[in-house]
Amino acid sequence: MTTTLIILAGGASSRMKKSIATELSPEKLAQANQRSKGLIEVSGRPFLSYLLDNVVKAGFEDVIIITGEAAELFRSTYENNTEFSKLNIKFATQYIPQGREKPLGTADAVYQALTQYPELKKQQFCVCNSDNLYTSEVFRLLKENQNRQALIAYDREKLLYPKERIARFAVMRFVKNYRLAEIIEKPDHTKIAEYTDNDNKVRISMNIFLFDGEIFFDYLENCPIHPVRNEKELPTAMTNMMADGHKIFGIPVGDHVPDLTSKEDIAKLEKYLNAN
Repeated sequence: MTTTLIILAGGASSRMKKSIATELSPEKLAQANQRSKGLIEVSGRPFLSYLLDNVVKAGFEDVIIITGEAAELFRSTYENNTEFSKLNIKFATQYIPQGREKPLGTADAVYQALTQYPELKKQQFCVCNSDNLYTSEVFRLLKENQNRQALIAYDREKLLYPKERIARFAVMRFVKNYRLAEIIEKPDHTKIAEYTDNDNKVRISMNIFLFDGEIFFDYLENCPIHPVRNEKELPTAMTNMMADGHKIFGIPVGDHVPDLTSKEDIAKLEKYLNAN
């Protein structure tokens, strides 16, 4: 069991900044255009604070937030934050390589976190996005899983998103005992039925994982750049690790995962949080 969580918050938030929404106040619109998604205020609090509420409930103790190089607002918000006194919150920086304008992807983010906190190379740790609101129960299931490496496998039918949006999510194929055999980014929608599990469910990855640093670090370090998306991605590192015989197991879950991808999601999240 691990008590350490890495939160990915170093992305460029390009889709948020490019999206359009007419119902936002000027203040919210400015936040959406200027802030990292986890720092956009939803019902009076940064979105990341709702995620950290569930992190605390699940029993994590150490949280490492991976940010970009301009992290002043993250640090002023969460360093010595008495609201989260039960958490030891630290920061890692995802530096952008020379010659690039954007970060090098999720595998690079976790790699940089492990080089800045080398003790993680010998430990288990969880990883999740900063712009998805995972439940405390999902966090607990992951951190207490008895396998060395695992991920949450969401039931596609329980995700309350438009079909065209869900079609862009990564799907997974499992073999016996929910051992992960394949993870497919942006799958061909005509072949989705090929990825059903024994319960006839299509399982979706929402980027929440349990990794063993002793096994995974080399695959992060040597992760190739995706030829189309031009980033080092966690699914690529995972695929290479599985090709060498290392195992990752799925944890089937039937939850919705509210997220903060575009400006229109801000109002939807406020309604969701007010209703829950």
